[in-house]
Amino acid sequence: MTLSRGALLGAAALLATPSLSRAQGQARLLVVGGGFGGASAAAFARRRYPDLAVTLVEPKTRFVTCPYGNLVIGGVRQMGDITHGYDGLRARGVRVVHDWATGIDAAAKRVRLGGGETLAYDRLILSPGIALRWGAIEGYDEAASERLPHAWVPGDGAQTLLLRRQLEEMPDGGVVGLAIPGNPFRCPPGPYERISMIAAYLKRHKPRSKILALDAKDAFSKQGLFQDGWNALYPGMIEWVPANRDGRVTRVDAAERVLETEFGTRHKVDVANVIPPQSAARIAIEAGLTDQSGWAPVNPVTLESRVAPGIHVVGDANIPGPMPKSGYIANSTAKQAVASAVASLRGEAPPQALYYNTCYSHVGEDYGISIVGIFRPNAEGTAIVEVPNSGGVSPRGDLPEQRRLEATYADSWYESITKDMFA
Repeated sequence: MTLSRGALLGAAALLATPSLSRAQGQARLLVVGGGFGGASAAAFARRRYPDLAVTLVEPKTRFVTCPYGNLVIGGVRQMGDITHGYDGLRARGVRVVHDWATGIDAAAKRVRLGGGETLAYDRLILSPGIALRWGAIEGYDEAASERLPHAWVPGDGAQTLLLRRQLEEMPDGGVVGLAIPGNPFRCPPGPYERISMIAAYLKRHKPRSKILALDAKDAFSKQGLFQDGWNALYPGMIEWVPANRDGRVTRVDAAERVLETEFGTRHKVDVANVIPPQSAARIAIEAGLTDQSGWAPVNPVTLESRVAPGIHVVGDANIPGPMPKSGYIANSTAKQAVASAVASLRGEAPPQALYYNTCYSHVGEDYGISIVGIFRPNAEGTAIVEVPNSGGVSPRGDLPEQRRLEATYADSWYESITKDMFA
């Protein structure tokens, strides 16, 4: 792909380090949310714009990543491998405040914190992540998740470890049931990597067990590659049921561990992983930044909210068009949002936008697959589109060395992006 002169100028703008000041002192960039979008924004802002005063608000003192969480569930990684702190950001000059952001006053440019402090900003990067839609599946609420874990919002890792412990306690010959949501949701390949890593654990320790995957969709990301891997590594262990074969779970019985589909079929399982429908996090909804979909519409070039100027919504909470809700997209859009915020503060046009996604998935410990894509705003600047001929997936076929290398590349990707995020 050949980049236009405008794209090259945009890249140059990202590398610029202009002086930023305001009458009362340094220009203030406030970042809410310390995950893939927020931590990336804060780190990038300090690297590229050292004159910018950057504050990051994040309630947790340690961040547990969703990527590689499935490998913890499968018993090939430990929680410490996916847990990160914020000292590196502090060392770069980011003020890190561990508190909940409880309200946004867009007109006054202020964010209220749970501890009582109010933070003023000149530009706000909002990366709050997702909320689980409790009750979207009948019978599935927060209490039910203590018996039927979702393990989809890492938090302190308790849900991830709960699902892992349930697999360890399940007798050989048991059935693991998964309820998989319809689009859109965080990390489209995530449930299928989870199926794979659970299967890898069962193959090692409980080979007579089965996996029943009930899906609210008729197709999924990297489907052919995943299913090739399942057939090669776990023959006969995994049954995937799409929506058109009554795979949509509409009700659960947490006490009995029953997953019930829309046409009344009841599946009793020994371990249930219920991944419910999702929306943007509560603060985005309460601030009026979302539409009827539950996600926040944004400008495709700047990631600025369509309804609240000065607030850039990045990561899983926004409406990204064809882009997946992935960690790499959160990282990529965060940098564009910061560069656009700086351009606005300087009275300049935003840099041209170009967004990148690379997503690796493990099908086995040494068996990796991937998908890539490049996206940009359309010519009118009204929507995000995929750059023609820019995307692709791993080749199919019996390619053991390719699969082994992609698993290694996945490890390198994870190390690189987390270092980029946490400075």
